[in-house]
Amino acid sequence: MSYRDHTKTVKIGDRVIGGGNPILIQSMTNTRTEDAAATAAQIRALQKAGCDIIRCAVPTMEAAHAITEIKKQIGIPLVADIHFDYRLAVASIEAGADKIRINPGNIGSRERVKAVVDAARERGIPIRVGVNSGSLEKEIVERDGGVTAEGIVESALKQTAVIEDMGYDNLVISIKASDVMLCAAAHRLLVQKTDHPLHVGITEAGTLLSGNIKSAVGLGIILSEGIGDTIRVSLTGDPREEVKSAKLILRTLGLRKGGIEIVSCPTCGRTQIDLIGLANQVEAMVEDIPLDLKVAVMGCIVNGPGEAKEADIGIAGGKGEGLLIKKGEAVRKVPEKELLSALREELLHWNE
Repeated sequence: MSYRDHTKTVKIGDRVIGGGNPILIQSMTNTRTEDAAATAAQIRALQKAGCDIIRCAVPTMEAAHAITEIKKQIGIPLVADIHFDYRLAVASIEAGADKIRINPGNIGSRERVKAVVDAARERGIPIRVGVNSGSLEKEIVERDGGVTAEGIVESALKQTAVIEDMGYDNLVISIKASDVMLCAAAHRLLVQKTDHPLHVGITEAGTLLSGNIKSAVGLGIILSEGIGDTIRVSLTGDPREEVKSAKLILRTLGLRKGGIEIVSCPTCGRTQIDLIGLANQVEAMVEDIPLDLKVAVMGCIVNGPGEAKEADIGIAGGKGEGLLIKKGEAVRKVPEKELLSALREELLHWNE
């Protein structure tokens, strides 16, 4: 069963999530939001990389006011990330944020939460209720003897109910944990209890290597079970890497089409070229080519054509020269130094 086909639909700017709509990729800026020019520049770079929705931290009133200028310079919806101060949420909404991320539990009194809800209702923008394993209510953690999947879900539904009781259900829920299996278990429980769309991610996943592995495993489990309407790969590094990884995860699971997929062999004693360098060059080279193709990069002209037969096009390197391959058939020999340019030329004229 695909739960995402049956969630409510929610509009974020000009994008729609839930109800079986395509899963959208989210990332978060790491510039100072107060610096509108730098933040907008980073968002444009992320949009070019494939980001669908961007989230910005709003720790100060200056940051909230900067949203107005940032919005003028970008082409994707902006989510304002708020902690503790309800006034920052209200100001962000008034400045043009397309969505607000709050945890009602740390906003304060019911009156303060209501002020945020009323502002969101007036502008018709959704609220994302975000609960992390590291910020669960103390009484739930003490009662359960630690963080549990049941506790995370209880907290999320409790916080969501605060807003629902105010007559507002334009909501997205996010429950995140750094423990992959705990996070997956919590999502399985949550989808049995709500039809709000879900934003999915493994929080505090880590550096580029460990973070990608944890995110791929965690998101792979959750998404493959039909759960999740937007995703973020949380990495300690350049946010563009988050977007690239998210695209690859979705493509690998068959949940997104488009973009060039690179397949390459792991190298062996027959390899006579710098295959690792070549594969990395090919991956960088195809980023701006809008084709839905599989491209193979092989290090051996002996097995290359056969191993690349499932790819649309590929190259296999040999000492001094290599092969250009289409559908597993060698079409011509190419000097080693021209393999990359020959491949790019073929791709640029693919549909001619």
